[in-house]
Amino acid sequence: MSPHATGRRRVHRSVAAGVPLAVVAALLAAAPATGASSEDARVIRTATLGDMSLGAFSNVLLPGTVADDRGVDLGGIGSDIYPAGRKGEFWTVTDRGPNGQIKVDGKNRRTFPVPGFDPAIVRIRVCGGSVRVLDAIPITTSSGKPVTGLPNQEGRDEAPYSYDAGTELSYDPNGLDTEGIVRAEDGSFWLVDEYGPSLVHVSARGKVLTRFVPEGLNLTGADYPVVEALPSVLLHRKINRGFEGLALLPGGDLVMAVQSPLSLPDKDAGEASRTTRLLRFSPKKAVTAEYAYRFDAVNVVDPGEDDTSELKISSVVAVGGDRLLVEERTDKAARLQLVRLDRGANILGGAWDDDATSPSLEQLDDPAAAGVPVLAKRLVVDLGTVAGVPGKIEGIARVNRDTLALINDNDFGMTDGAEAFDAQGRLVDSGIETSVVYVRLPRGL
Repeated sequence: MSPHATGRRRVHRSVAAGVPLAVVAALLAAAPATGASSEDARVIRTATLGDMSLGAFSNVLLPGTVADDRGVDLGGIGSDIYPAGRKGEFWTVTDRGPNGQIKVDGKNRRTFPVPGFDPAIVRIRVCGGSVRVLDAIPITTSSGKPVTGLPNQEGRDEAPYSYDAGTELSYDPNGLDTEGIVRAEDGSFWLVDEYGPSLVHVSARGKVLTRFVPEGLNLTGADYPVVEALPSVLLHRKINRGFEGLALLPGGDLVMAVQSPLSLPDKDAGEASRTTRLLRFSPKKAVTAEYAYRFDAVNVVDPGEDDTSELKISSVVAVGGDRLLVEERTDKAARLQLVRLDRGANILGGAWDDDATSPSLEQLDDPAAAGVPVLAKRLVVDLGTVAGVPGKIEGIARVNRDTLALINDNDFGMTDGAEAFDAQGRLVDSGIETSVVYVRLPRGL
């Protein structure tokens, strides 16, 4: 039970043994959405996570990790959502924690106002108009220490700074920017991370068992096993645009989505490209396939946007066989596409994984015309036309044949710029809340 819960049961902690502890909270209710139905889908339920001190939440999980939360509440759990096996219950995962950008001398600095924050797996229940935290599992190293959300490698990742961008912080090779989450049959979890990018296998109690990274990453100093098992071409991921979507196929294989096109051969190519990549990973710990995925034009995904670099994949969801729902989005709009992982579309180990190939996959204006087997897709729903769906949807779960649960990333209530904190160093909250929204699809999946 959280220190801020309004229940009558005593908190039971067993952090030293790695046992997840309940952080149950009675949270504020939100009225159900009342938006009119669109032609394709409609919101049938909305529930909102109430305020809970981030410091209290973190220190119950791992005592002493957060000395000052600067007035930040628990948030960021919308990085992904996965069914927990009981009606209305889901597993979610936080990202690396509160972070923002402040421009200093004309250059953006990445700020971490709560550097002691440890990413966590959070079990929630949708109860009426409220989202309640049932349980939370801290993500830890082999020796039980917090992994933190700090960047890993100087020169490859953004330098971390204090909340006011005035003091540079230390890098942490254990740090994870966790995003997608699925739960395996044995109770362990698989997560994806944006830094490596990496695929992370985590025990049921939160201990990192193995972190799979691209060949040639040369990550040293981590307090857990690191295995270079992913294609080296992923070293070209954009900063903050590594893996974000993760799906568990019926046979046990995993599918990871690179959030945005790779910066191959350079940043300009990645910013202009509409072609990203999906990878298939076997539980036997090997990548078995790679696929080219083509975004729609940015002004199709989001009619108010003209910057192609704003396109992202934030969620992939298994919907039977080798079929996936893929979310194409900007921060304001999203569309869900249905794709099938065709064996004939596998490009793993070919020319498109070779840094020397010119033009690169990302530079092709029309990959299919150039002979690249791009995955075929079919639009299921344009969430931007569905009244009541919030912005920045990063997690999608299948509730049943015709209903999806969506969750947004509220960025812990943070905004960019020096004005994100007041003169006392306390957060000026954006007012954006974490919400779970149920969307009914009339034609189902």
